[in-house]
Amino acid sequence: MSPDILFTLEVILNGLMAGVMYSLVALGFVLIFKASGIFNYAQGVMALFAAMTLVGFQTGQVPFAHLINAVFGTKIHSFGWTLPAIVAIILTLLVMILFAYLVERLVLKHLVNQDPIILFMATIGLAYFMEGFGDLMWGSEIKILDVGVPQGASLWLEEYTLGWAAEGANYYGMYIDKLDIVATVVAIILVVSLTLFSQYTRTGRALRAVADDHQAALSVGISLRRIWVIVWAIAGFVAMVAGIMWGAKSGVQFSLSLIALKALPVLILGGFTSIPGAIIGGLIIGVGEKLFEFLIGPMIGGATENWFAYVLALVFLVFRPQGLFGDKIIERV
Repeated sequence: MSPDILFTLEVILNGLMAGVMYSLVALGFVLIFKASGIFNYAQGVMALFAAMTLVGFQTGQVPFAHLINAVFGTKIHSFGWTLPAIVAIILTLLVMILFAYLVERLVLKHLVNQDPIILFMATIGLAYFMEGFGDLMWGSEIKILDVGVPQGASLWLEEYTLGWAAEGANYYGMYIDKLDIVATVVAIILVVSLTLFSQYTRTGRALRAVADDHQAALSVGISLRRIWVIVWAIAGFVAMVAGIMWGAKSGVQFSLSLIALKALPVLILGGFTSIPGAIIGGLIIGVGEKLFEFLIGPMIGGATENWFAYVLALVFLVFRPQGLFGDKIIERV
């Protein structure tokens, strides 16, 4: 097999892995939109906040240490202990559940039956509040996240694919990051679990009923407040998983919240109401941008990964605005 074909296969595989990482963020958007009709602008910041909280628990960092030191003139920074990754993850999950409860209690319960644009603006305010609150609570410096997820090249894959090239060819095997492989497995488990939950459980059906009509759901005895707490808690869990994967890959920093912007084209392609669509859309975006950069990028100056996904999403908006798997909205007047 020629090196050019092998390089192309490597680009496709890395694109699939990148697409899975985008999909992990998009899943949180789909969950909340599917269950409440709210486009949650704060999903990317939730991933950042979860990752910062996890690192803080794991390293024994004192919350609000900078504020405490500034007010009282102290120099405390750490409790002096470290926690196992699994304990820190459980504590972080509890924090995200508490966050879901507070969002419902302080924000959502006052916005029942409001226009979608009002709910959307509320999530924008929530995003900026969480970003500032996370900075105040854990500090703004870049943090290293290590929960034991393997990283680096898969040496087995490199050695296995080395023999695929013709003898004497300048080829050294495919490079695939082990972290991306783990993220793929996690994403598959999440999609299967969430799809089964949404389709075959009573709570999942209640989530869909709430999204269709708040007032009708209330009239048949569905607790809107309980449903919103559940769905935001699940979205918080998904945000934590995405934050772990992205934080382990690129460090926990405030640019992590911008991954929400890359999830938008994924949602447009896959559909805002489809959990499997979030994965398919992510894979299309991941492979598409990698292949375009590899094949076309050198001809037009490169850096096409910054805009390719949005151009592709624009094309979809013109010809299929509901996405590949989204529900077509028909309004009768």
